[in-house]
Amino acid sequence: MIPACPVVLVPEVPAAQLSARPGAEIVLGVDAREPARAAVDFAFDTARVRGVRLRAVHAWRFPSCAAELPFGVPEEDRAAWEDHEVQLLADALRPWREKHSDVHVLEDVRLLPPAQALSRRSANAGLVVVGRGSQREPGPTLRALRIEALCPIAVVPT
Repeated sequence: MIPACPVVLVPEVPAAQLSARPGAEIVLGVDAREPARAAVDFAFDTARVRGVRLRAVHAWRFPSCAAELPFGVPEEDRAAWEDHEVQLLADALRPWREKHSDVHVLEDVRLLPPAQALSRRSANAGLVVVGRGSQREPGPTLRALRIEALCPIAVVPT
């Protein structure tokens, strides 16, 4: 049975390595194309209550057409694709930023797999927030985060 409320997973690392400390930012894993509303709400509310910055991390990858380029991805194409991803994230977060104008938000767009982008950011975070759909088993991002994260992970059902 999938819990109907957020669940917080605490990594199995020595207490000295846990980066959960007062004032540490909240990291939100967000798919800018389909943001998990409940997870975004939870992250904004948690950042507001704690009085800390919210870092919204959107991971992306090159479009499939990039693999067909004979000499790799030209820098101007990569920059244009990244600019598009930055705009997608800004547009996706706009309703929450307007609703929670007191929360300082840092938009962070990464050309990495989602689990890697989030686990890297967990080193300086007090909490990582991710959404979870209705599937019974955790997806690949959550499975990897459970192993790699250096702070607690809030899994919010969508």
